[in-house]
Amino acid sequence: MEWIKYTINTTADAEELITASLSEIGISGVEIEDKRPVDAAANAGLFGEVIPEMPEDDQLARISFYLDSAEDQEAVLSRVRESLEELRAFADIGSGTISRSVTKDEDWINNWKQYFHHFYVDDILIVPSWEAAEGGENAAMVLSIDPGTAFGTGKHETTRLAIRALRHYLNKGDRILDIGTGSGILGIVALKEGAGHVFGTDIDDNVTEAIRENLEKNDIDPRDFEFVIGNIISDKATQEKAGEGYDIVVSNIIAEILVDITKQAYRTLKDGGLYLTSGILKGHEDIVYRALADEGFEVLGCEALGDWLSIAARKKA
Repeated sequence: MEWIKYTINTTADAEELITASLSEIGISGVEIEDKRPVDAAANAGLFGEVIPEMPEDDQLARISFYLDSAEDQEAVLSRVRESLEELRAFADIGSGTISRSVTKDEDWINNWKQYFHHFYVDDILIVPSWEAAEGGENAAMVLSIDPGTAFGTGKHETTRLAIRALRHYLNKGDRILDIGTGSGILGIVALKEGAGHVFGTDIDDNVTEAIRENLEKNDIDPRDFEFVIGNIISDKATQEKAGEGYDIVVSNIIAEILVDITKQAYRTLKDGGLYLTSGILKGHEDIVYRALADEGFEVLGCEALGDWLSIAARKKA
């Protein structure tokens, strides 16, 4: 089998924004190349005491992703180009050109597993299925989560912020709507913390198998975690399946998409219900605040981690 490699030429500052937008399209496995100098402290000793020499930083970056040669290349690329143009309206993404190359099938799909090991999100231990869950006796919760082709393992700051918000605001028995559910990690955490029911939506078909596997590995009854593939912003059928009366709506998606989701979040929440957002890049929070104000939400707080923010709001009774 052949795989087609596509590389987006952009700026280093736009890396996280473009990576997040690609994940919304369903492209979560990417390679990032840049010349940013290595910060030994920030990388927690990843390179030991030897810091590799790097060429002079030119502020540019290359973000690559792979598509199966049997896929509809133009359909995916059309969505990627459309997303890049939307980002260009408010961010410097550089040239934004896309180059193409072909690579033969090899085990690169699984090779990344050697770099993904167990880790903590506060006192939650997250373990991939290919590792034994050792040393978790002091953890408040142990989860088995595989990233696969769905977004969300807990390693990214945005997912960590969403997990923290859920654990802070959730009450036992709450009904949760998870918009952009990805791997299902937020819904799984919510159920482990005592939520009564989770309903997830996502636009990416790839999440179906990832969620089913993660539910099984974490002993979650699938009747407690329903999900559908569909765009809750525009698809009436998805909106009807999701229903209304939720205690919490959580969404870990970039700010520009959260703006459109906010109206649906207000509609689906019961009076006094909570809207927990994450995925907001610093500097883009104002558009989310405006959307919340326009719908009549009361902002409860904002938390930051790295370059990312989460905002909690309440639907006024």
